Amino acid sequence: MTTGNRTFTMVKPDAVAAGNTGNILAMIEQAGYKIVALKLTQLSEAKAGEFYAVHKERPFYGELVSFMSSGPIVAAILEKDNAVLDFRTLIGATDPSKAEEGTIRKRYAKSLGENAVHGSDSDENAAIESAFHFAVTDMI
Repeated sequence: MTTGNRTFTMVKPDAVAAGNTGNILAMIEQAGYKIVALKLTQLSEAKAGEFYAVHKERPFYGELVSFMSSGPIVAAILEKDNAVLDFRTLIGATDPSKAEEGTIRKRYAKSLGENAVHGSDSDENAAIESAFHFAVTDMI
């Protein structure tokens, strides 16, 4: 994997339950991303806690873990030049009320807590998060 051209995303349980997975993936592809790995899965509380361990000391950690293990997610590795930064722009602000028009979160997020998608915040975290969900052999 070349640094800078791959990122990781998850369509979160709220967006999957609302039937927005296809629309979100379409927006991602229309923005020029190639999906190199994709799977529907459900995180256990333990796995969600492990994934979000960086937030363990934050007051919202328990609620986040509970939410992320509440239903199926769609995990994906995306490829495009400048993948991480461009994807952060595409998904919009964490709080959908502050997200720009046309972003994924503006269109599909319900709230700050149920914000439809996760997007890696750095090349390093994209690699870590991708490896958490996928084996190297899963990627095309």
